Amino acid sequence: MERLLYIWIGLCFLFLGRLEAKEELVPDRRKETAHTADSIMDKVIFFAPFYEGIIDEYHAGLYIKGQVNIRKKNRLIRFIPTMFRLRKGVNEYMMETYSDLHFTAPDIYDQKVKASVGTASEFWEGDGRLLEYFHINVYAPTLLYDKLLSPLAPNAKKYYAYYLDSVMGQPHDRQYKVRFVPKNKSYQLVEGYMVVSDQVWSIREMRFSGRSEMFRFNNLVKLGGVGEDDEFLPVHYNVEGTFRLLGNVVEGSYVAVLDYEGIRQKDTERLFEKKKKKDYDLTKSYTLSTDTNAYLRDTAYFKTVRPIPLTQHEETLYEDYFLQLDTAKVKKKKPVNKTLEFWGEIGDALISNYTVDLNKLGSVRCSPLINPLLLSYSGSNGLSYRQEFKYNRLFSHDRLLRIVPRIGYNFTRNEFYWRVNTDFDYWPRKRAALHVEFGNGNRIYSSDVLDDLKNIPDSLFDFNQIHLDYFKDLYFILRHSWEIVNGLTLDVSLSMHRRTEAEKSKFVLLFPDSPPVTRSEEGPPQLFPNFDRELLNHFRHTYTSFAPGVRLTWTPGQYYYMNGDRKINLYSNYPTVSVDWERGIGGIFENSGNYERIELDFQHHISLGLMRDIYYRVGWGAFTNQEELYFVDFANLRRSNLPTGWADDIGGVFQLLDGRWYNSSRKYFRTHVVYESPFLLLHHLKKYTQYVLNERLYLNTLFVPHLNPYLEVGYGIGTHVFDFGVFASFANWQYQEVGVKFTFELFNR
Repeated sequence: MERLLYIWIGLCFLFLGRLEAKEELVPDRRKETAHTADSIMDKVIFFAPFYEGIIDEYHAGLYIKGQVNIRKKNRLIRFIPTMFRLRKGVNEYMMETYSDLHFTAPDIYDQKVKASVGTASEFWEGDGRLLEYFHINVYAPTLLYDKLLSPLAPNAKKYYAYYLDSVMGQPHDRQYKVRFVPKNKSYQLVEGYMVVSDQVWSIREMRFSGRSEMFRFNNLVKLGGVGEDDEFLPVHYNVEGTFRLLGNVVEGSYVAVLDYEGIRQKDTERLFEKKKKKDYDLTKSYTLSTDTNAYLRDTAYFKTVRPIPLTQHEETLYEDYFLQLDTAKVKKKKPVNKTLEFWGEIGDALISNYTVDLNKLGSVRCSPLINPLLLSYSGSNGLSYRQEFKYNRLFSHDRLLRIVPRIGYNFTRNEFYWRVNTDFDYWPRKRAALHVEFGNGNRIYSSDVLDDLKNIPDSLFDFNQIHLDYFKDLYFILRHSWEIVNGLTLDVSLSMHRRTEAEKSKFVLLFPDSPPVTRSEEGPPQLFPNFDRELLNHFRHTYTSFAPGVRLTWTPGQYYYMNGDRKINLYSNYPTVSVDWERGIGGIFENSGNYERIELDFQHHISLGLMRDIYYRVGWGAFTNQEELYFVDFANLRRSNLPTGWADDIGGVFQLLDGRWYNSSRKYFRTHVVYESPFLLLHHLKKYTQYVLNERLYLNTLFVPHLNPYLEVGYGIGTHVFDFGVFASFANWQYQEVGVKFTFELFNR
């Protein structure tokens, strides 16, 4: 029986083996389809860089028509900063805009809105980010201004799977419809299809859908025909989207049509040559959008430029809107309850962004007073809240006055902070400006006197009565900046500080029969021969400083453009280097001392392509020639007392370093390295990676006396709602602690 059992098992394996062999002979249609799609995409991806840069410049008229439907809403809809003001009982709104669009390679879009009309105030302004859905180069490796990884990127096959949906057209005009599906769920990946022309491997149509912040979108891009001037350019857009937040559902649909007036292609012989730009002035490519007050708002104008006729439903929306306006003008105004009106305005200020126009005196821009998104938490700084206001006034020749008051509160240390920044750009062509800043700074630390007292034999004083750790700081800084030549800026400043004890100190001798000692001449030198009578002269309740300074900053290869008389710096491919020198002069104010500070700083941002970046910063600083008690307050190594978000931390921040180290070291050397990528460590966690926009790795080092070195390593993630990071610190190669950083970023990106 046992032998028969073995024979039976062997026959079963033989039968299964032949069955598998037969199945291998039967073509797997799905594998064959995938292989065909991959071979097509190999050609499309190969030609994509060529087609991406083939257009050098164009001018076009851009018509956009949009419609918004409020499907669900509640009272919380007023908290959404980007939401336009809704009318009572109205759930459908529409708008139209007509713009002049100017494109300059590689990806500079200048859009001037010439006319705008709609059934809601601030409709287009509230949806300003929609412009990125109509500025798309389908051959670029990223979409929506580097927010999405394109299925045509060089490494796209690592993240996308492709399937051949259908083959269309005659043999001489064959087209392939290829679907692309993300291998992992992610905000940076999209799903859809593209229609590809055979032989030339250019795209006739692409539809892609995905998510951006709280917005789910579906974008259809149609391109020109093969052999036409607009073959590689979009001629028609259809964008549909749904916004969901806090129980509110808003749906929108937009149609855009482009009418090209002039298309200039690059010389095909120079397409792959490295472009050398000695002229950093990009004024011909960059200008600011037209002032919204200059828009044409006449519906009759759109009848002359509208390429798509309005539907009957859209005409009805316009008729109802203008009828309501006419009715409101003739309707008798009802008595207004002034108390309710006042508290209604206060309520709007508490929960909404608002701008106050001061009739020829400028405007004030304010963020909501009650806004949980302005909260921040970090391991060393604790819980903080901030609020700021912005006043702007534009004068002739583009001169600008800007006043920005900011207030904040740190709940962990129970400290209130305030600051006012004032900038007057009096010569904007040379970026010459006068800056005034005043406020209360960080509570600064100085322990020189306390250390000297503790070194006295037998400890003469009751140290429970001495509080020399922290001083309040009230400061005033006057600074003038001037760009001498492109990229080279000279700053000349004058800073004044008044530092006062946070808690009053008393010098009380431990011997009951001895009187309190406040000055050296009152001390009993015969009883304590080892006591230095001059020591107490170093102690004061208030310290002041008066210090002129000079800062020189150089950014080679600085690209810029001129907007009228105003020079706007853009970017550089090279690092920024700065030298900062300050000299404290004693005797100007009471209790002011001498010191000298010098700092060097070197920082650079390197784009690795495909949404990957490296940031690094190196800095050194030292205080010299100090006399008496002085306060270490480095300009480049200064702790921020108000919340800082994801972007603010790029410049280099120590998340777990105790605040006293910022103010008790006469010299420092520090480095910061940050690597950012959308697909880093969470790439394989398919369930959670879809919510992550970016991931970061941090390495921060600091060398100061008694810390050789201080190290922080960290990992952070950025989402649409919040940013989160975890950090570990090491001092003198010994582990110290683990802490976290958390900031709200909803609507702040």
